[in-house]
Amino acid sequence: MTETARSLVSEEDAVRAHWYGLLAHFLARPPAVESLEIARSLGGDDTPLGRSVAAFAAAARAATAESADEEYHKLFYGVGRGELVPHGSYYLTGFLNEKPLADLRDDLAKLGVARADEVKEPEDHIAALCDVMAGMIRGDFGPACHLERQAEFFDKHIASWAEKFFEDLEGAKASVLYMPLGSIGRQFIQIEGESFRMLG
Repeated sequence: MTETARSLVSEEDAVRAHWYGLLAHFLARPPAVESLEIARSLGGDDTPLGRSVAAFAAAARAATAESADEEYHKLFYGVGRGELVPHGSYYLTGFLNEKPLADLRDDLAKLGVARADEVKEPEDHIAALCDVMAGMIRGDFGPACHLERQAEFFDKHIASWAEKFFEDLEGAKASVLYMPLGSIGRQFIQIEGESFRMLG
């Protein structure tokens, strides 16, 4: 992102991009030591989201890179399959690589977004979608997308399933570090949905 693009993003939107980026970072791969240090440094407040952030920071302080790696793989990979499948197509149809993914790829192409060669996961992975939302807000794909365009993408590709995914992450048997991250994701997606509905 250029300095010019950064200067055009409001403080409120920068905070939104931060939360999407945080979710994307921890859901895309097992957290390394540096990632856990970031989580440990987070401060909460007395709002429901703030309490979830404080719980996530506390869980990160109790975690090691090894325990976090083991938890991540139990949740998302496991033997044959992890406890959760973090893909929109699966949540919406019960199968991977279905029509919701094709629709998403069409919209990503219009944004000029392509999957990196080293990424093997389909584009409807929750981490990728959070990353796209952060990029739309920050202006990573050209000029920052206006709120109506963000709302359209959110409603079409995230709102219909992400809250349920984060609820499942909160309640997953393997979730320790990821339980409060699930709370953060669920609450943040609810806030985003309510904010976008107010646009209408």
